Amino acid sequence: MKACSLIVLLLFAFSVNAQYINTKTMEVAVWDTYVTKKDGSVMHFDIIAPSTVKDTALIFSYGKEYLKSKGQEGQPLTSKQCRFCHVRSLQPQWEADIKKKGYFILEMENCN
Repeated sequence: MKACSLIVLLLFAFSVNAQYINTKTMEVAVWDTYVTKKDGSVMHFDIIAPSTVKDTALIFSYGKEYLKSKGQEGQPLTSKQCRFCHVRSLQPQWEADIKKKGYFILEMENCN
């Protein structure tokens, strides 16, 4: 009987732990970015990456990849244009890009 009770207790503890792990939300870091476009207007976007990513060179490379996709390659993107802003919970609409590319870009202004 003791063994059966122990097994039930262990299964319950495992179930509670599994539920905690599945409901824990990833935290992401938001990097506020302002880049002057080739036409002189200012592009504002956020680079959103897992909060565990601390390498600014990697964050900047994400931004440069995005700029290239918008025809703005070669525009400066350094700590002057891109700064850590805050940490927040992952939003479901960002998850696929973060899993695929490591980051998500939230377009704010003049990103056309």
